[in-house]
Amino acid sequence: MDKKIFSAAGFFGMTAIVLGAFGAHALKKVLTVDQLVTFETGVKYQMYHALFLLFLGLNNHLSFNTKKTILVLTILGIIFFSGSIYLLATDSLNDFNFKIIGFITPIGGLLLIMAWAILTIHFLKKKS
Repeated sequence: MDKKIFSAAGFFGMTAIVLGAFGAHALKKVLTVDQLVTFETGVKYQMYHALFLLFLGLNNHLSFNTKKTILVLTILGIIFFSGSIYLLATDSLNDFNFKIIGFITPIGGLLLIMAWAILTIHFLKKKS
């Protein structure tokens, strides 16, 4: 399980850096300041959760099932939350109206909140 967690953390961390650089350089010329700020929000949350996955993989106090649940929620949360933000921020660059998928963003946020909640509940229940 830890190999999957570390692989996901590495992938999401790496792609956050790539997307951040892409936004700062290539997209800077074609997006408004507000669109760039929105895009950067997606990058930040993706990186925060890549680091969260590293913490998850390094933590020895969680069961296999708890780690698996948090991993799935975090991966789906990153894809839904950050992924939809990237599409919404760059909506003006194509003919498809990504605003119709805007409802996915809060679902992704909820999945990320649930991952953190499971972690928090686990530690609150844990006896010293």
